[in-house]
Amino acid sequence: MQLKTLNHESVGMCVSGGLSSLAVSAFLAEAGIETTAFVADIGQAPQGEISALAGSLERAGLKTVVVDLRDAMAQFALDLVYYQAQYEGGYWNTTSGSRMILVSGLAEAIQSAGCTALGHGCVGGGNDQRRFDRYTAKFAPDLHVIAPWTEPELLERFPDRSAMAQYVAARGLAGDPRCTPDYSVDGSVAGFAHEGSELERLETADSAVRPILMVSPEQAPDRAEPVLVKVDGGRPAEVGGRGGSAHELLAQANAFAGRNGVGLRSVVEDRINGTKCRGMYEAPGLELLGFCVSRVHQVSMDKPARRLMSTLSELIGQGAYEGRYLDSEIRAARAAADELIAQADASADVDVIAYKGGLSFGGLTYRGSGVWPPRQTRFTGGGHQWQVTP
Repeated sequence: MQLKTLNHESVGMCVSGGLSSLAVSAFLAEAGIETTAFVADIGQAPQGEISALAGSLERAGLKTVVVDLRDAMAQFALDLVYYQAQYEGGYWNTTSGSRMILVSGLAEAIQSAGCTALGHGCVGGGNDQRRFDRYTAKFAPDLHVIAPWTEPELLERFPDRSAMAQYVAARGLAGDPRCTPDYSVDGSVAGFAHEGSELERLETADSAVRPILMVSPEQAPDRAEPVLVKVDGGRPAEVGGRGGSAHELLAQANAFAGRNGVGLRSVVEDRINGTKCRGMYEAPGLELLGFCVSRVHQVSMDKPARRLMSTLSELIGQGAYEGRYLDSEIRAARAAADELIAQADASADVDVIAYKGGLSFGGLTYRGSGVWPPRQTRFTGGGHQWQVTP
């Protein structure tokens, strides 16, 4: 990207607080490119830090717009639970899903501000570059996407993350203190992805992660803690007797699972470009809620329905990972899953026990109005003959 080609452009930069997006935004503005920073609050940091980030951008000379997308992010996360849409190794698609929420939630604001291009700070040739491309084509096809870390001019100015960190500090920008030259986090109310020079090595243990929404299993209490999760129509509705908005429900689930060390996943995933990469993800609330919904599926669906649901969940999870959540085949898979869940009337109260990173099943009360597949019992009928019970 020759900067002179952007002289007639107005760039709307998606800024999270990480080193990359901050460095690019400030550099473009310093070069005389009309640049507006769009800060989406998806729960990646406390609101006070979001405000500090926006203020530092304004002081650095960038027009800044803050958009609250926490509820949208939380609702999408609960949709993933509803569809059981994980990716390889149990990754709950927190980062991949946030790219869709960012583009869908910011597209109108970016266009209303008169911007002609959408910019991001994602790694060149990585998953997120493709996700931004695909979702911008869906939500704002008139905007073209600027992927800065594929461009020689910016790569020359910022050859590594140390150069970004020095530049961001010199400009007085209030970046995420958890993001350093050797470590970065990318998160939301749904969960956090952790990356770093040490974590890239397969020999590195999970304990090298610095969790945000949870404690490590070793630090969790030495006492098991129970909780009742209410599921209505396949969707989590209450945690510990408390309901609320999607954001509130997810916060309750995060708090319970997080303090018990639940929700850290180490995944060696197949990336969109055909390579493999070690990923470290924490999503305590989704781990808890996903556990409960899966148990409701077990008791409310017959064998053919469960087999098909498993296939659909895998397809939806892969589509979310690859930035294809809105493509026709994934929408068809979601419609089929909706039908299966509706027919099962997947509603129940699930007792769960958390202890030092683990979840165990404490019991279930089915509340569905549909036809529960018949069950067999033995000992309630005397212990010497299997009987079918309602």
